[in-house]
Amino acid sequence: MDKPFENEKVETFKKMLQTDGAAATAAKIQSYLKEQNDIPVNIGITGESGSGKSTFVNAFRGVDNKDESAAPTGCVETTAEVKAYPHPNYPNVTLWDLPGIGTTNFPAHQYLKHVGFERFDFFIIISADRFRENDVKLAKEIQKMEKKFYFVRSKIDNNMRDEERSHKDFNAEKTLQRIKQNCVQGLEKEGFKSPQVFLMSSVDLHLYDFHLLEETLERELPAHKRHALLMALPNVNLGIINKKKEALQANIPLIALTSALIAAVPVPLLSCAVDVLMLVKATTEYKVTFGLDIESLQNLALSAGVPLEDLRAVMESPLALEEINYDLIYNMLNVPMFKASTPEQKVATFLSYIPIIGIPAAMALSFESTSKALNHFLNMLAEDAQRVFRKALGLNTSV
Repeated sequence: MDKPFENEKVETFKKMLQTDGAAATAAKIQSYLKEQNDIPVNIGITGESGSGKSTFVNAFRGVDNKDESAAPTGCVETTAEVKAYPHPNYPNVTLWDLPGIGTTNFPAHQYLKHVGFERFDFFIIISADRFRENDVKLAKEIQKMEKKFYFVRSKIDNNMRDEERSHKDFNAEKTLQRIKQNCVQGLEKEGFKSPQVFLMSSVDLHLYDFHLLEETLERELPAHKRHALLMALPNVNLGIINKKKEALQANIPLIALTSALIAAVPVPLLSCAVDVLMLVKATTEYKVTFGLDIESLQNLALSAGVPLEDLRAVMESPLALEEINYDLIYNMLNVPMFKASTPEQKVATFLSYIPIIGIPAAMALSFESTSKALNHFLNMLAEDAQRVFRKALGLNTSV
């Protein structure tokens, strides 16, 4: 069993196995995996009224502005009080729509106390044009509190359309550079050193600087928060899809080790039944993380203006197209690629039915088969996520 366990966390739990036993170690692995998705990430979204805070909150959560759970949007300030908007699939990640600082009776330093700044991991300060006096005051107060903050210049798509209409020699790249440079220079004059400004369109998050914001957060967030945020990020580029795949893949050895430890319990057919249920749970998480569940697809269809049927038409895996349950996973496992085929596997399968002597063989077989199945299922769903992303953007859907 040693060769497959080439994972730091697996090695930690293997050592634990020596002292705590199989059942206790399996329980601790399952607790660790659950805690990964329970780590809270709280993001404060603020800015002056009309800057597009609520639209950004909805776009980040993958929710259409018309959805019942959406933050209300409008031409006037619609955020009167601090309002929490948990991610629909990862409620541990919450975006807080904060009232525009210009709409409250609190000066900047009191405003932070009013909104409960301690709870936030970082702030995003949004402006639809230049960053104004209130934005600057707020940023300086956040800085004093030693919290991270990022400037987002919103509604860039509107600016680009206006520029293209009014300039014969319009150049998109130069226009974006000029807008960003103006923002950075304005903030530098206010005393900010190398301010981080991201150009963004909440209507089209895949354009402009959202990927740069994501990469910055990945670098600057504490390690234990990165995984939680990554899982909740909207699939607005292929890079995010691939990062999610890598993060989910990193947990496969732990799930497989749990399967192997359960196989050590000498109860007939227990390991088989538990393995399938573990595969159902893990694969369902993959499907939701990649935005292939029906609710996520419906929201994507609305925001992208692409019929839901067209998005489903490019998906190839039954895992994406059908409800993931015991029968589906069991039937998918009942194919030659998941059956014992090599002489060593056949011997291990035979030995697994012999009490005491067969336990190590059963554990090795369970680890290998669980790893193989999860990697295969993860690849299938990641490829479907890429196809759906390309279809939503009107790109070639070949992977």
